[in-house]
Amino acid sequence: MKVAVVGATGMVGNIMLQVLKERNFPITELIPVASERSVGKTISYAGSDYTVVGLETAISMKPDLALFSAGGDTSLEWAPKFAAAGTTVIDNSSAWRMDPGTKLVVPEINGESLSSEDKIIANPNCSTIQLVLALKPLHEKYSAKRVVVSTYQSITGTGVSATKQLENERNGTDGEMAYPYPIDKNCLPHCDVFTENGYTKEEMKLTKETKKILDPKINVTATAVRVPVVGGHSESINVEFENDFDINEVRRLLHNQDGITLKDDPTTNIYPMPIYAEGKDDVFVGRIRRDESQANTLNMWVVSDNLRKGAATNAVQIAEILVKKGLLKSTLTV
Repeated sequence: MKVAVVGATGMVGNIMLQVLKERNFPITELIPVASERSVGKTISYAGSDYTVVGLETAISMKPDLALFSAGGDTSLEWAPKFAAAGTTVIDNSSAWRMDPGTKLVVPEINGESLSSEDKIIANPNCSTIQLVLALKPLHEKYSAKRVVVSTYQSITGTGVSATKQLENERNGTDGEMAYPYPIDKNCLPHCDVFTENGYTKEEMKLTKETKKILDPKINVTATAVRVPVVGGHSESINVEFENDFDINEVRRLLHNQDGITLKDDPTTNIYPMPIYAEGKDDVFVGRIRRDESQANTLNMWVVSDNLRKGAATNAVQIAEILVKKGLLKSTLTV
């Protein structure tokens, strides 16, 4: 199978290559793709070197699959061109997520809905993925009505420029600023740009994407905060259900959900943390407790590596479903 990774030299692109190798995805020919300034560079994958090519060249090579992580503008322009050439595109940007004709997929939730008609498939926002995966089994059992989520998001969600800013601040070095304020020893209630309603785009992604993936009747309100953390995103989630629940059953449902690891024993200081989630593919859930201020309401703390399950791993898992369903040609078995 010919696989193109668009944005191969970027932070998420690098993790995509790593995850493809770790999961032994059936690649017979890798096509690393990047912007013109990176064309001609060499990257290594599975013991071989590959030359980075541009988008036009990549299309002419007719890949079976293209994993996009090169920004919304690039995806809007180029994903349809790849699709028109017969390539199935899995896009990690926000470009196609809310498009009515494009499926927004978390494999453990709605991956089986994919069909041969889906030539462009959207990967949800990193913070949305961990939220909806934790909500899924609970919504199926108790019917979620309203979700209040506050995020504590890693600087890696911004990219290399943010990690460099943090490094510079900790080393006392002047440099370019990815954020309007220092991030070291600070928290910025400012993820993405502000919209007319006073929320940021990141906060509205959590609202809109949750509705599209899980249930349009769920009301979601969010506050997204950038914190000086590298390992992953954390979320404080308060969810009100139509029906009452049993805490032990909640734990059992989460424990049995594919893609979730339960870490919930406060008596021994066991709870999810970014330092534990970094480099792992699961979503970690803990601090599960009843909200004693109103009926049928639960609090939980959810952590995930935003570059892996929040981006690269989720995209590769989508591709694995396509192979499993025979929607991508392959002579190998995933």
